Amino acid sequence: MNKKEENFLGTEDIWKLMFRLGLPTIVGQVINILYTIVDRIYIGHIPGLGSSALTGVGITVPIISLISAFSAIVGSGGAPLSSIWMGKGDKKHAEKILGNGVFLLGLFSAILMTFFLLFKVPLLRMFGASDTTLPQANEYITVYLFGTFFVEFYLGLNPFIIAQGASGIAMISIIVGAVLNTILDPIFIFVFGMGVKGAAWATVISQGVSAVWVLSYLLGKKSKMKIRLCNLKPDGKIVKNIFSLGIAPFVMQSTESIVTIVLNRGLSYYGGDLYVGSLTVLQSIMQFFIAPVTGFTQGVQPIISYNYGAGNFERVRKIYRRMITICTSFLSCCAVLVILFPGMFAGLFTSDMELVGLLEKVIPIYMSGMLIFGLQISIQPVFLALGQAKISLFIAALRKILLLVPLALLLPLRFGVMGIYYAEPLADVIAACIAAGLFLFNIKKILSEEGLSKIQ
Repeated sequence: MNKKEENFLGTEDIWKLMFRLGLPTIVGQVINILYTIVDRIYIGHIPGLGSSALTGVGITVPIISLISAFSAIVGSGGAPLSSIWMGKGDKKHAEKILGNGVFLLGLFSAILMTFFLLFKVPLLRMFGASDTTLPQANEYITVYLFGTFFVEFYLGLNPFIIAQGASGIAMISIIVGAVLNTILDPIFIFVFGMGVKGAAWATVISQGVSAVWVLSYLLGKKSKMKIRLCNLKPDGKIVKNIFSLGIAPFVMQSTESIVTIVLNRGLSYYGGDLYVGSLTVLQSIMQFFIAPVTGFTQGVQPIISYNYGAGNFERVRKIYRRMITICTSFLSCCAVLVILFPGMFAGLFTSDMELVGLLEKVIPIYMSGMLIFGLQISIQPVFLALGQAKISLFIAALRKILLLVPLALLLPLRFGVMGIYYAEPLADVIAACIAAGLFLFNIKKILSEEGLSKIQ
């Protein structure tokens, strides 16, 4: 590999580079979210069971979110660090970070699968499952848990491919699995009559194929940093640094479990199963719109990290300014679209007219915070790319733990079940404003030789 190929993250035109790395990860994230959305669309239309099955699968979200969150410790914690060290010219250390990440993912997989298989039923009850929805929730999560290793390695290692600038390869790993899942879902659910269990098997098989793809690339000749046996032995300092940076995205994803539990229990108590089912649809719609932004920031993060590690601070400024503007503008437009046409989006997930009627009422409320939410969702990855673990962690915890959960508990006391729907946009707006303030206050100091010297 010649010098020009090694340094393209620091020399290529910014717009061209953001498009080159961002577009594949956008496509990848959108397709990846289709794993969940396609499952829910098909499940929501199972004859005679659609509404209860959709609610049951929604109740499993806290477990699925937590499994994904552990992969984020390695993917979002280790990958930016490896990119920074690549920018510093130390490929050997970058590969040590990758190897330690592989060790952690294997450890997480074994622990998570064992724990949730042992305690899944009482946990599902705690999350809001009723006698009607528990059978569907239990069927789905039991099968899903047998694919824990696939989920961890696929989600946790794919960012290391993006971190070396090969976002097109990372995109293909996602596309392969998502396309296979889309094909297998209707076959298993309807043709074989497997119902909810069929949707889970389709997901597990598809994620297994994606995991094999990712591992094959990182073990192959084309990868700039490779998985090597000698690097799988855990290094305490590296593991600590991975956790230090990865704890923020872990909190951001794992708190989704806490939020979903609080919201599901509140909706069940104040409303009933129909309201719990509405949350499954609301979260699916929001995830679909946020996915392109998440993909774009994932693609741009390695550019920021590499240039930060190389000390190209002015180039970093140009990149993050464009990224924040694009993300905020995009989500604002999406918010307007879904607020204007709530019935159209509700109809994609269910043919139950009672549920559609409820969704037409609550979608505009629930999604209104997305008009400004783009600020937080783009600022937090900038701090992550710059190795700012503490600030990134605070922003990750702010919206969900410090704002959304308390609001979801307090507002229903005054507004009943509608208070739970009001909590989401209120938390989004407050969190976005605070994140913007923190960014303006800290960015000058971070983009300095003194700030860079603190990255280990």
